[in-house]
Amino acid sequence: MEDYSLPKDSLFLGFDSSTQSCKATVLDSNLNIVTSDVVHFDSELSHYKTKDGVHRDPSGDGRIVSPTLMWIEALELLLEKLSKSGLDFGKIVAVSGSGQQHGSVYWKKGSLAKLGKLDASKSLKDQLNDAFSTNESPVWMDSSTTAQCREIENAVGGALELSRLTGSRGYERFTGPQIRKIFQTQPDVYADTERISLVSSFMACLLTGSYASIDETDGAGMNLMDIEERVWSKIVLEATAPGLEEKLGNLAPAHAVAGLVAPYFVEKYHFDKNCVVVQWSGDNPNSLAGLTLNTPGDLAISLGTSDTVFGIASEPRPRLEGHVFPNPVDPKSYMVMLCYKNGSLTREDIRNKYAEQSWDTFNNYLEKTSPLNGGKLGFYYKDHEILPPLPVGFHRYVLDNFAGDSIEGLKEHEAEEFDGASEVRAVIEGQFLSMRAHSERFGMPNPPKRIIATGGASANQSILKSIAAIFGCDIYTVQRPDSASLGAALRAAHGWLCNNKGKFVPISCMYENKLEKTALSCKLLMPAGDPQLLPKYTLLMKKRTEIEDRLVQKLGRQ
Repeated sequence: MEDYSLPKDSLFLGFDSSTQSCKATVLDSNLNIVTSDVVHFDSELSHYKTKDGVHRDPSGDGRIVSPTLMWIEALELLLEKLSKSGLDFGKIVAVSGSGQQHGSVYWKKGSLAKLGKLDASKSLKDQLNDAFSTNESPVWMDSSTTAQCREIENAVGGALELSRLTGSRGYERFTGPQIRKIFQTQPDVYADTERISLVSSFMACLLTGSYASIDETDGAGMNLMDIEERVWSKIVLEATAPGLEEKLGNLAPAHAVAGLVAPYFVEKYHFDKNCVVVQWSGDNPNSLAGLTLNTPGDLAISLGTSDTVFGIASEPRPRLEGHVFPNPVDPKSYMVMLCYKNGSLTREDIRNKYAEQSWDTFNNYLEKTSPLNGGKLGFYYKDHEILPPLPVGFHRYVLDNFAGDSIEGLKEHEAEEFDGASEVRAVIEGQFLSMRAHSERFGMPNPPKRIIATGGASANQSILKSIAAIFGCDIYTVQRPDSASLGAALRAAHGWLCNNKGKFVPISCMYENKLEKTALSCKLLMPAGDPQLLPKYTLLMKKRTEIEDRLVQKLGRQ
């Protein structure tokens, strides 16, 4: 029987360059956590003057960017922290990482040479200060490219055809429309760009000292890759910008090795010169890996700055809503995903306005209000929402005499505001009724066998209790809410193993029969709840969907 064990005493480092922070997790050869650390952008790199890790354009046109150099400085600061904690970098045999999806970086002509001769006596930031044709990176929160989305869709035969080709219709945050906007509005920037990276491949470039490929899984979040062939789609490239393929470079499988760690890191932090850098991928694919999601009946819900729900499928069946990506740890399957921009920051907004700026008060309100909220429904969009495609705004409705038995002839009226406790329940029920409705429409399991919850808010048991009741299934959680950097460390080990064997190896080989003894084990945190409540939530969901559809017809960004 083939031996799939990892070398004894070896370490595997995973990063997560996310919206608001840069995190690191280190696993040992038994896949247990050795150490972890984090750099928060707003507080620890406050000279960039970000709020929630980004800069919002004051004109209100939906343009949202992050300073590219901030991500470089965060990586350096995080490595310094790990070094001070006593981490022996020489034992790390593989590094990988996770990057917030859809963010893009524009390398100026001549920058490959700069990357190739980094001096360990100087900081990365100082050496790469002028390496970019623009120092502003559009990120996933940006919603300013509606015109470009429609142009690309129209050029290939419509939204459904673009989805069939690339796994998603045109979405404002996707990199293709972002590149097209830069080509149209900043032609000098586009002309001076020799390579375009995603946040994930950008960070891999820093670690290898050369241009790293975009991996196939994160590449699927660009509206540019042929989802079935896993190559750039010529027809979409031509519809986006001229000469684009050369600027993107080749795609690579997520388990492939991008290169050896650059001499800069060997000299400065004493990495072993044979340490491999495994392709970085997006944060949601890394979460899927970190949650060991491998059963089609399971769903994962990530509760972070954005909320996402994802599962796995054997065949890509793209639709007008949601996304299909290659599975980062299984070349033969796909991950399906829905994304909601109004996640934790919107919950926090309601907490600040109606619950005394306290999560304890927020949770007390949630516990003391009854499920179904007496027919009070809320739609809370602090930012332009992705799903449904609605602008900033708050909409409240009361269903008259709703008892959960029928919606026949049920009338609703608009409300200006609810009492504080009802606002709290309305935001939670609203978010997860919407998530359930869209996931069922996308063909995800109903009800799921189980939900694995991750992300910051997965530590909140009051919120999990509502999710369990709305979806009608048990909720499991992993040891740590940060599954993206954990998944990145696991993918570093997996990539090392595939490279060592000279072939693709199923990731489960590393933890088969010992999952409970690793940092990847899941535990039941919240049982499904009252089964009599589920059909009532189903009716409430149907009514909410009717109102949502009307709002989209009236206000939606088509």
